[in-house]
Amino acid sequence: MSERPMIDTQHRFRGHGSLRFVYQRGQTIRGQYCSLKYVANRRRSTYRAAVVVSKKVSKSAVVRNRIRRRLYEAVRRAAPQIQGAYDLVFIVYSDQLAELPAEGIERAVVEKLEKAGIFAPDKRPNQSGRDIVEPKENQS
Repeated sequence: MSERPMIDTQHRFRGHGSLRFVYQRGQTIRGQYCSLKYVANRRRSTYRAAVVVSKKVSKSAVVRNRIRRRLYEAVRRAAPQIQGAYDLVFIVYSDQLAELPAEGIERAVVEKLEKAGIFAPDKRPNQSGRDIVEPKENQS
């Protein structure tokens, strides 16, 4: 049984040192549960994303990993609307993300991306994540 990765490896950071530039030069958008640090990356053709959940959020690795997976999934679903090559780091500071409904997490991610100006709101995915197909009219 093979699971689909949260986000493709081309959209992930490699190593702790690659986050340093985002921490030093990135702009920050704060929210209720997490913040987004972002910076344009001219060396890449697409975005990269990381989710940082410290032990201060939860001592339990299970809870931290659940939060990380849920945020990565929200980023993956919003990915088609991300415009440009950006380095994105979501820094979590509330353990409530582990219990928040998926729609709430997706809404939080999209709001931060919209405030950063790197999200195309007119192409927002529907709630189910599937394409909307209009029914054909009867031609009688």
